[in-house]
Amino acid sequence: MLDPHGALICTMMMVSAADRDMTESELAIIGDIVGDLPVFREFDRQQLPRVLEECSRLLGRENGLEDALAAIKTALPRKLRETAYASQEELRILELMRHRLDIDRLIAAGIERGARARFQTL
Repeated sequence: MLDPHGALICTMMMVSAADRDMTESELAIIGDIVGDLPVFREFDRQQLPRVLEECSRLLGRENGLEDALAAIKTALPRKLRETAYASQEELRILELMRHRLDIDRLIAAGIERGARARFQTL
């Protein structure tokens, strides 16, 4: 079961792995993001490998993508759903997340909302 931090980390991992296997540099970027964004202030960075492994197992299931999106939605308070959405770069994942997390189309399209979502805190 994911907590809010785990859900955000799993979101980043999902996008990184969307078009290929994750590289060490992508994992390092996730680590940097976890170290930089205010939403992760209370997160114990020593737990990052465990969370990444948990997410990897979740995504490796037969219906992994759907299961992960459901777990992410369950774990995230509504105010952090935009934060999860803002961390995405792959169009298909964005579309899936927008629908599964019930994010309004105008919010998704608004660049100005991205800055606020990115620096959200728990």
